[in-house]
Amino acid sequence: LTLPQFVQLMENFVGEDISLPTVKRLTAFIKEGYKQTEEEKIKQLEKAHRTSHAAQQKLLLEALFEKWDSNACGFLDLEEVLAVLSRFKEGMAKEALMKAKEHLFSRYPQVSRVGKLSPKVFQTFLELIASKFTGNEEEAMDNLVRFLTTNVKQTGTECLQSSTRRKWLQDIQQAAETSRTSMEPVYKAVFKALSQDAEAHGGNKKISAYIAFLEENQLSPEQGQIVLRYVACTADDAPYVLNQVLHRDMKGVSFAAIDEGKPIHVPRVQFHGNIHFWNDDRPVEERKGSLLVLPLHDARWRVFGILGLDTLRDQYEKTIFLTHEITFYQGVCHAFNKAYHHICMQENVLQVAVTALDWLYPRTPSIHTVTMYLVEPGKDKNYALCKMITTDNTGQKEIHSSPVVLLREENLLRGYLFRCTDSSEVALTSVYGEHHIAVPLHDLSRQTLGIFDISIGHHKKLPPQEQKDLKTMLKMAQAACSEILRRSQEETEPTHVLEAEHVADVRHAGILFHRFMLQDLRECV
Repeated sequence: LTLPQFVQLMENFVGEDISLPTVKRLTAFIKEGYKQTEEEKIKQLEKAHRTSHAAQQKLLLEALFEKWDSNACGFLDLEEVLAVLSRFKEGMAKEALMKAKEHLFSRYPQVSRVGKLSPKVFQTFLELIASKFTGNEEEAMDNLVRFLTTNVKQTGTECLQSSTRRKWLQDIQQAAETSRTSMEPVYKAVFKALSQDAEAHGGNKKISAYIAFLEENQLSPEQGQIVLRYVACTADDAPYVLNQVLHRDMKGVSFAAIDEGKPIHVPRVQFHGNIHFWNDDRPVEERKGSLLVLPLHDARWRVFGILGLDTLRDQYEKTIFLTHEITFYQGVCHAFNKAYHHICMQENVLQVAVTALDWLYPRTPSIHTVTMYLVEPGKDKNYALCKMITTDNTGQKEIHSSPVVLLREENLLRGYLFRCTDSSEVALTSVYGEHHIAVPLHDLSRQTLGIFDISIGHHKKLPPQEQKDLKTMLKMAQAACSEILRRSQEETEPTHVLEAEHVADVRHAGILFHRFMLQDLRECV
């Protein structure tokens, strides 16, 4: 238990109305009664050592990855990594390297296809290599990291450029984490990163940029089963590009980039012959410049859209995109992919909450209201709670498009919500005689992702059957949220249980809740 968790556990145990002398007697009893054996002490020290070493190694691996990924594209080239690792132990580790590579391909089949290593897969690969050596695996891993850190070089200029670019990419992720499920701040952060890089590292070129998503073609399937819908673009291009739809039978290289899963660079659009120009007002003789189309991938390397850039608004017609720029733009795509899927994850969690509350309402008439909050990260753990859903005792729900934001210092009467968030444990309290149960939704590392604030009015506890149904709902909601998080983060294929789970939109999240409810019922029968 962490300190906040221990405090919350003891508060729940003693209740609100307990006297101070009783608390002191309980504290004295625990102090006197707790005895740590020598074996427990050794185990605790060993665990602390492992935790400290793992944290230190994680920092070293992150620094190594960033040093190697000098253009901040978010991935390392597998062949380049293999070439450097082949020199480890003066080439004597090639057998271990090949075995680890085979093991990696079996765990992440897409790596053999795309030849790219994300930070997570890179760490897994090194761990697999270390496991193939005889002797101490921890020591082998340390030697590997030390060897790579020494052999991967980076100039001062590359270091500065990389640091600046990473700051812009972090701004994209921060926009997603503080956008309260809105994509607009993310789009703005992406275009800002692109324009800043074009100015600082791209010869001050003028660029246009746009994002398009794949969607099913329901209006004219004879033109192809899928289309690209342009959902965002730089301000000057909005009248011509925003909400446009590109079909497969139209001119353009976007679908080629999607099919190949790789960027397509057209240095001179005027000589290509297969470029679609959205701005019909631009004279033919002014349609000069470079075009770059990059596919947007999810964690399993499935393409879901494109990021496009061009220099048609740049008066210097010979402007082209250089290799280091294209590599960085791939990093922007990677940052956008993470940001986009973070918001999708939040939307799915909200859909789980809506489905769970719909299931709960007719079964628990003693519950007065339920409010669902999402945790919004802040600097130095100064997070906020965003009120996303409220439900009253008639079953009426309100999903807040502009959420009310609670800050700790401004909401002393809602302190139990922040204690629940800090400890990631259930918090019980009474506010103006109304009893509340605050229940956390955890992420995969048991940090608080969201909170159900359940008011049961003047009742001190729910009737037994209602209490049982509430526990069931909370258990299934947590299981569904954990599955959503795994699917959004893991780079392996998910397992579907129900046929309805193949639905690709937000309804899938609600179906997950019912899937876990069904599985739980089967286990009880």
